[in-house]
Amino acid sequence: MAVAARKLDKPEGILPAQEIVRMHERGEIAGLPFEQGQVQPASLDLRMGPRAWRVRASFLPSMRTSVSERLKELSLHQFELDADGEVLEQGCVYLVELEEGFKLPPDLVATTNPKSSTGRLDVFTRVIGDRVSAFDSVPAGYEGKLYLEVSPRTFPILVRRGSKLAQIRFRRGDARLDASALAALQARERLVDSENANLSMGAVAVSVDLSGGASRLAGFRAKKHTGLIDVDKRGGYEVLDFWEPLPAHKSRALVLDPDAFYILASKEAVHVPPDHAAEMVPFDPLVGEFRVHYAGFFDPGFGHAAAGGKGARAVLEVRSREVPFIIEDGQIVGRLVYERMTERPQTLYGELPGSNYQAQGLKLSKHFKPYEP
Repeated sequence: MAVAARKLDKPEGILPAQEIVRMHERGEIAGLPFEQGQVQPASLDLRMGPRAWRVRASFLPSMRTSVSERLKELSLHQFELDADGEVLEQGCVYLVELEEGFKLPPDLVATTNPKSSTGRLDVFTRVIGDRVSAFDSVPAGYEGKLYLEVSPRTFPILVRRGSKLAQIRFRRGDARLDASALAALQARERLVDSENANLSMGAVAVSVDLSGGASRLAGFRAKKHTGLIDVDKRGGYEVLDFWEPLPAHKSRALVLDPDAFYILASKEAVHVPPDHAAEMVPFDPLVGEFRVHYAGFFDPGFGHAAAGGKGARAVLEVRSREVPFIIEDGQIVGRLVYERMTERPQTLYGELPGSNYQAQGLKLSKHFKPYEP
């Protein structure tokens, strides 16, 4: 006799900030008390802990091995993170034990992503767990520490215990909107400001803006052999010391140089309604030889007019692969997946201190001073 699937007795969706706080109170998230601004509307910033390792190569534990067992084989040296900080060099791979530990209930899974500011510095991060054979994925019932793999690609960075480079989002059940629900939400809430929004593949297509707009600036290309960036320092660096501004070309096209890193912006203004969250999904490798958007979480209220975000563009972190590749104005470069929240967050993105990218256009990370072309 077939047994019917057990119906969840709690709402399905992404957990909001107030429920993340309750998880900490119940002991499902262990570690030091949360800092101000650490809990976002639909995610939690993860803090670096005291122990770090330089490793020979990126790796995954398996269902049979723990992270500590793999570190015995792959660690080059261990070092401590303190208030003075340590420099992580570009081109090297590091593993850092995270401050937060977890004891997830059986009805919750979690996913992780780089923070927006992390991706805009071209710092590649992924989270791994003991005996979890996938990056950035925490299974239901997981108990233990998580570890952050960090690989600066362009700039050397200074980090310390408590620095936040990644974030975690908790999910119960099936939260993703199907094609019909997504179409209804676009009709009701206008997720992007396009008259003919592309909603194929159950996601909202996002295209690149190379027109330059009023500023005639198409984007930025990262310079090589620059100085150090302290990841906890806001507004402390001159743009031209680290970036080359790219004026818009009359062809409205851009040749991506191999292994170069670019900051561009979406043509569409993106909107995430208060009772939904969104994520930029990986670009289809069959369409072009480049990667778009390291940091994928968009919180409830991003681009929401009532939270001061009308007209917020998605910033695109673009890295070309082995060959030069031409991208053109209006070319689709990514897709936004929308998911339901279990309940509306008490505070939306843009209403929190430190909402650095609300109402943004083409914008570098929070570490740089404002740039006027």
